[in-house]
Amino acid sequence: MYNRITELSEILQELMKRYKERVPDVQKIIRLMVEHNIIQNESDIENDHIAFRTLGVPHLGVASLEKIFLHYGYEKRDYYFFPEKKLNAWWFSPPEEKLPRIFISELRVGDLSSSAQQLIHHYTDSLTSDPVDNLDLNNITQVDQYLHSSSWDIPTLKDYQMLALESEYAAWAIYNRYYLNHFTLSVHNLKKRYNTLEAFNQFLESNGIVLNDSGGKIKRSPDGLLLQSSTVAEKVEASFANGEKAMIPGSYVEFAERKILLQFQHIPENEILRIHRREGFEAANADRIFESTYAAQVNRKI
Repeated sequence: MYNRITELSEILQELMKRYKERVPDVQKIIRLMVEHNIIQNESDIENDHIAFRTLGVPHLGVASLEKIFLHYGYEKRDYYFFPEKKLNAWWFSPPEEKLPRIFISELRVGDLSSSAQQLIHHYTDSLTSDPVDNLDLNNITQVDQYLHSSSWDIPTLKDYQMLALESEYAAWAIYNRYYLNHFTLSVHNLKKRYNTLEAFNQFLESNGIVLNDSGGKIKRSPDGLLLQSSTVAEKVEASFANGEKAMIPGSYVEFAERKILLQFQHIPENEILRIHRREGFEAANADRIFESTYAAQVNRKI
């Protein structure tokens, strides 16, 4: 008999299925891990979190998208502010430990120039109500279709390029909508020799994986307990309005090492659970991870 967790797992599986089709690095990394006996198969990987990007305009943004995940038992947690990138973000804890956390960011559209605001509203003002309110959230087919469709017209290449000049995040979101921005491989649960981010990054780079080096390849929280790194997004062929095509940044893969909290250092290694490790996120880390789809990083891969 189906239950809410089963349905949620199916929604997450469909998100990951489409994501993997668009991000070649995912299968390459999994193949390398199997070949080097780091994992036996893909199911051995723990997904630390997945991430979405949204536009902060009426009827969209976090206030809209979160309804889906709150319905399925996620709990809204800490707020983060990114002044330079003009973003808000929240993370959501899952109803079961085996499921990934969710990180949803939102462009503060009102903080952009008037021309960029007008361009975004040109596309999103066609929405007169929250499209999530029109979904039967108990119908996982409807939810899946919504997460992989657009609530606004496909932009022109010119509009995409104009937005990118001011906010590469805005350009990414106006075209990619709710496609997964990234999934995150938990490094700390891998076998020894690979279960630190420093060692795993060396493994990746020795096999030709290009890592985001904005702020350093390893982004560290001030407490030293959350370490993150990421690949650089591949370019994907995008079809714009009027039949125009262009290669633009797609999605990427993130890696996280969550260290054991001081008060749990005495617990035997085989008894360590998620609750014993550093929880949440770090704004300074995330700020640099966002740049995995930015031209300065993506063009390093060419």
